[in-house]
Amino acid sequence: VQLQASGGGLVQAGGSLRLSCAGSGSIFSIDAMGWYRQAPGKQRELVSVITSGGSTNYADSVKGRFTISRDNAKNTVYLQMNSLKPEDTAVYYCNADIKTRRMGARQNYWGQGTLVTVSS
Repeated sequence: VQLQASGGGLVQAGGSLRLSCAGSGSIFSIDAMGWYRQAPGKQRELVSVITSGGSTNYADSVKGRFTISRDNAKNTVYLQMNSLKPEDTAVYYCNADIKTRRMGARQNYWGQGTLVTVSS
């Protein structure tokens, strides 16, 4: 099982980016999917999470600016980031709880990270 993140890049403050993270391999089902970020010199922090049923949660710092969504048929989670600020600069990682078979246990997987740089 792999999670492949994409969509990062360099953007000016106030701009937008859309991150994608696609799961591949032997996937039976995916429960919660989410995005974390790690800025230089800081700990990794939760940005947003979405359950298999579509319930969402956001860090206070991104509420009203970021929107998480998912396409269960494509095993993909998205993060639409609007009104970006320099403090949003970080490596963004996707995360998912995945079952590889019906009676198997959920395992937690990380994507490789995609860099978002917001210039002032």
